[in-house]
Amino acid sequence: MKKRTIALLLTIMMGLSGCAGLEDDTEGPAPLTPEVISGPSITPVDVEPSQDPVQTPDAEDTPAVSGEVASCAIGERVERDGKIQSRLTGEWKDTAVANRRPMAVMIPNNQPALPQYGIAKASVIFEAPMEKGSCTRLMGIFEDYDDLDYIGPLRSSRFYFLQEACSFDAIYCNWGLAVPYVGPTINSEYVDNISAAVSGIDDPSDEAFTRSEKRKAAGYATEYTGIMTIDGYNRAVARQGYETGYRDRYEQGLQFADDVTLTYENKVDVKTIYPGGNGAGVSNGYAGSGSPYFVYNPEDGLYYRYQFGKPQIDERTGEQLAVKNVILKITEGSYLDEKGYLSLSVDGVGECLVFTEGKAIAGFWSRQYANETTLTSATHYYYYDNDEEKEVVLNQGKTWVCLVWSDYADQIIYYDTLE
Repeated sequence: MKKRTIALLLTIMMGLSGCAGLEDDTEGPAPLTPEVISGPSITPVDVEPSQDPVQTPDAEDTPAVSGEVASCAIGERVERDGKIQSRLTGEWKDTAVANRRPMAVMIPNNQPALPQYGIAKASVIFEAPMEKGSCTRLMGIFEDYDDLDYIGPLRSSRFYFLQEACSFDAIYCNWGLAVPYVGPTINSEYVDNISAAVSGIDDPSDEAFTRSEKRKAAGYATEYTGIMTIDGYNRAVARQGYETGYRDRYEQGLQFADDVTLTYENKVDVKTIYPGGNGAGVSNGYAGSGSPYFVYNPEDGLYYRYQFGKPQIDERTGEQLAVKNVILKITEGSYLDEKGYLSLSVDGVGECLVFTEGKAIAGFWSRQYANETTLTSATHYYYYDNDEEKEVVLNQGKTWVCLVWSDYADQIIYYDTLE
């Protein structure tokens, strides 16, 4: 068995994640001016792909392509028989679903809130540490939600989640917020927000929210009983007058293979991933009692999610959460006050690890600061192949993105065996 512990030494000088000055700024977020470097401080071992690019097949065919073939990425999307490829997964979906703006929903992930309902329908899930590294919180990016009755429980916003939501041109949904650090931006004209009526929200959409009688009867604490109904969400979006299709400002971030499976056969084999290590007593949000991890299943090519010593399931389906791709996005961070509120720098440049088809791709991410009139700049993921910069192409399917504070990046652990 090989155990690999990654020590990632960031040499990138970046500002805070847009929080500076926000308490006094009601006009929008203050611009960032991060120092951008030309490459990462990791030096991965790369080799040339073992075969030439293949022709794009019909939608029902998914041949395997060895190596990493950038030309196999989806280019211009073309509608076929009422379906088009999703911007969030690369998969073929009904055109009406794949062309509408997604919703970004804040979801608690501490043990008293579990299990979550409807989370398996998210196309992209973001995970990041909370105050003082106490636990992690999730944000699901949903486009395919017509068969859901509700999503829950919902929890409050943090600024770095809001930034990531805007990078997908998503309508941002939350119940509560860290007012000094989120309020000025979430209430600005630059964010389309569906929020419960709480202090710090200027224009709430309370018709979208209620409390689960089932959860209340089961003894959940009040803060873990709030849910958002899909019918209420749709009514709130209509009343608010938000555009329901992707807007011109949208930028494609995640890149997906065009109906082929990229095997990345020359990359390192990785079967088990601990984003925050598997030890207790570490204030990084990941390690400790939760210690979330992913285990790769070569039979279906999915990464299965575990935490608190057991599979993480969706209450609606009773099934374990699983995704096609896992990304560890390493960010600089700091505490903003004595309460331990975090700032994570999700704009700028940083290191990353991308996992797909049982392989690890070491590289770097780049997101140029989204200016105050859009907030929609996307994150792109890159690696080096013989000193040539290439964009990572993911395999089609759902993606889980872990924001890992750089101070704790040396605690990332992965194994080339099934742990």
